[in-house]
Amino acid sequence: MKTRLFGLAAAFLLALAPARAAPLPPAAPLAELVEQVSIPYEQFTLPNGLRVVVHTDRKAPLVSVGVWYHVGSKDEPLGKAGYAHLFEHLMFYGSKHNPQEHFKPLEAIGATDFNGTTSFDRTNYFQTVPTPALPLALFLESDRMGWLLPALTQQKLDAQRAVVFNEKKQNDNQPYGLVFYELLGKLFPPDHPYSASSIGRVPDLEKASLDDARAWFSTNYGPNNTVLVLAGDIDMATARPLVENAFGQIPAGPTLARFAAPLPERTATTRSTMHDKVATARLVRGWAIPGQNHSDTVPLSIAMATLAGGATSKLNEALVRTEKLSVGVSGGLLSLEEGGFATLSIDVRPGVDPAIVEARVDALLAEYLKTGPSTDDVERVAMRAVSGTIRGLEKVGGFGGKGVALAEGALYANDPGDYRRELAAYASATPASVQAAAQRWLAKGDHRITILPGERNPREVLLEQQPRKIAVPARPAAKTAMVGVPLNRAAGLPAIGEATRLVLPKVERARLSNGMKLVFAPSRAVPVVRFLISFDMGIASDSRQKPGTQLIMLSLLDEGSNGRLGPLAGPEIARTLERLGASVSANAGLDRTRLGLTALKPNMEPSLALFADLIRSPTFDAEQFERIRVQALTALEADATDPQGLAYRALPGLLYGANHPYGQSFTGSGTPAGLKSLTVADLRAFHARLRPEDATIFVVGDTSLAEVQPLLEAHLGSWKSQSPTKQRNRDIPPPAPTKERILFIDRPGAPQSLIVAGAVSPLTGRDDGLALSLANDVFGGSVTSRVGGELRERRNWSYGASSSLAPTSLAMPFILNAPVQSDRTGDSIAVIRALLAGFRSNQPPMPAEINMARANQIRSLPGDFETAGALLGSLERNLSLGRPDTYLETLPERLGLITASEVSTAPMPAPENLNWIVVGDRETVMPQLRSLGLPITEQPAQ
Repeated sequence: MKTRLFGLAAAFLLALAPARAAPLPPAAPLAELVEQVSIPYEQFTLPNGLRVVVHTDRKAPLVSVGVWYHVGSKDEPLGKAGYAHLFEHLMFYGSKHNPQEHFKPLEAIGATDFNGTTSFDRTNYFQTVPTPALPLALFLESDRMGWLLPALTQQKLDAQRAVVFNEKKQNDNQPYGLVFYELLGKLFPPDHPYSASSIGRVPDLEKASLDDARAWFSTNYGPNNTVLVLAGDIDMATARPLVENAFGQIPAGPTLARFAAPLPERTATTRSTMHDKVATARLVRGWAIPGQNHSDTVPLSIAMATLAGGATSKLNEALVRTEKLSVGVSGGLLSLEEGGFATLSIDVRPGVDPAIVEARVDALLAEYLKTGPSTDDVERVAMRAVSGTIRGLEKVGGFGGKGVALAEGALYANDPGDYRRELAAYASATPASVQAAAQRWLAKGDHRITILPGERNPREVLLEQQPRKIAVPARPAAKTAMVGVPLNRAAGLPAIGEATRLVLPKVERARLSNGMKLVFAPSRAVPVVRFLISFDMGIASDSRQKPGTQLIMLSLLDEGSNGRLGPLAGPEIARTLERLGASVSANAGLDRTRLGLTALKPNMEPSLALFADLIRSPTFDAEQFERIRVQALTALEADATDPQGLAYRALPGLLYGANHPYGQSFTGSGTPAGLKSLTVADLRAFHARLRPEDATIFVVGDTSLAEVQPLLEAHLGSWKSQSPTKQRNRDIPPPAPTKERILFIDRPGAPQSLIVAGAVSPLTGRDDGLALSLANDVFGGSVTSRVGGELRERRNWSYGASSSLAPTSLAMPFILNAPVQSDRTGDSIAVIRALLAGFRSNQPPMPAEINMARANQIRSLPGDFETAGALLGSLERNLSLGRPDTYLETLPERLGLITASEVSTAPMPAPENLNWIVVGDRETVMPQLRSLGLPITEQPAQ
């Protein structure tokens, strides 16, 4: 049955194709795709209880190192909310034999995807390192597991507590930023481990003492409470002695107490109302659900997806597309170890009564529970989930990837291969199983939150907490045997060897008969093929008279077509893409306009056929045009409630001026006047500017040029340009440097200020900017940069501050971003100005800083370009910036020739030429800004 149903995707396309179209092969059955997903592994356990999982993947000289501690906010007693998250921070700031920040040696060795996260059930630390640096990564991870306490000081505790407070303020400062606290506190009783957010509670963290921190570490961070996963260029024979030598001497910790986390028995609907500075009302409802290993979890995930997760969902089609009651619908579930929650979120269309929308959601949900999803609904959503998993497994680590799949299985199911159970559950799901799960968990007991535009209650959401009940009592640590040869930790960090070379696949080129250039590179890691058609246009080419034209045009490409496959409406397009496990994209950067397709290799041909119709023959349906326009206008209103949106809408004009190609917008979102004046004729005219003769199509993936070129020729070779050639002017000089000034945007009651500073570089991305890139890395472009270190680590005023230079075709923008605590806004600007002034005079980049930045750029290349998507982006960047195919391979040699003098004299901006934007509470911030003595312009949030 599944084979026949999934074959409907191709059969559908074939039925609509005119006689001249070549027959399309059937889409791959989901069950067959699931069978092909495999992450072979071996595992062992040290005497101290450390569980180790090893997966070998030789595609690149990289190893992902993931350390997963089975402790999260669920394990925090009353009065200690946030300890797990606070300790995640503390673990990065030195151990007995590595007194420096954990990030510094990682940057020096070119680690990628390195970070740490805290959730309800676990805390994990991860890094992907070049193979020769694996001993160093294991040294660092084992040293903070076994020898953290000698380096833990009151100063570090105070510093990271302040950083956590700023992280919390940064999150809370977003529109709807307090809703999650409310939802957790109402779905779960006050003694439940899932009733409080993992980020913590300020009163509890304020009381945390050094003794508390030491006790928390000693209880929870032993090897017997940990899973270590090594994935990549490693095997068991190599891994075992390395792990034994690094971790084998660490004694087991106690077996910690586990709190009871029973699923609450909710039978009645509860409600709450909140107010916030938001563009439109939002309706949120949530349900408590069982944990991730429960048999209902996958069917319930499919239920939420078919109900509210994506363009084809029941609520989206009814509320957004047909009835125009909402401008956005989303839904899904967060599945935790012993429970979780499912949520719906509906953004009410401006001018519509939220009560009407709520009543409609009630009716649609009741209908869904009564009738259930169709077979096609279930099959499509399951294919979407599985294809997403397949794409994610291209990486060995990071926030996803194979290492994460193995670690989660080992931690939560005592089986690293548990991912196969979940994939099989998607493949075997039926309408009946999905409906039954929905009826069990979504029919009653929900909590509903209505968030209305208005003034936010300034108090922090502090819901009642009660003592948690012990389910598994603690036991003392057992004496364990030591294994391995102890590392000579007193000798310092292990040597890391020579840098590994980036080896890229051979790039091949061809042309289609219509003149479209084809650039191809193979990538065999996963059965996926990526296509990108790139036009020399971008946001810089958007309509000056009607800004936002390009955005709306691109947004409508998948909302209807009438090409070789016949007339297709938006809903059927979306459903067909789901059946194929494919995704399409259309977007614009400053210089390039991009149309993209990601296809599963078995379904490449039908996916490409559909993609060609969407981009060649869009219908620009008037009804859907109006819907998309309203959504875009609402998004502009949402920008006016968001600190980042406010700042980055104002920045382009300040830097470049209104007449420069970059001066209107960095996002292309348009203006209210421009969007309101648009017509369908405008969209058709802009679409006609997409000239295939001038475009380049990039293909990277599990195919060959010989295989893919005939397919591209068949589907795109007859596409002809409808507009005359128009060359971009690349001789536009950079705007004259501006005098330093501050634009202040009032956001009354904001718990934090956002500082954004910008200047225009005299260089373009086409120039040799290697010295400038090293200079920016030292100043603000790396985790351990000067500006981040000063504002976060030394002064503890910010969760993070950074600077960047985008490699654009015209003069590049330098942008600095620093969310800071409100009472230190003026001080933070003064510190940044002093750092930048010193950078150009008495505190130039030091040789050690330059060497670290250089080493990081060179050694991180294999990790930076691990995926086909990264390779695809580099190929397009080479085209846009006039770089040769060998640019990346020759980069280490060219970086090695950059001198300290060149870095010190690189054109970093002078503080007197910066444009500052500050978004914050006027009453708190304005006196601080006036003390700086700079010209200030005020602008209301609008």
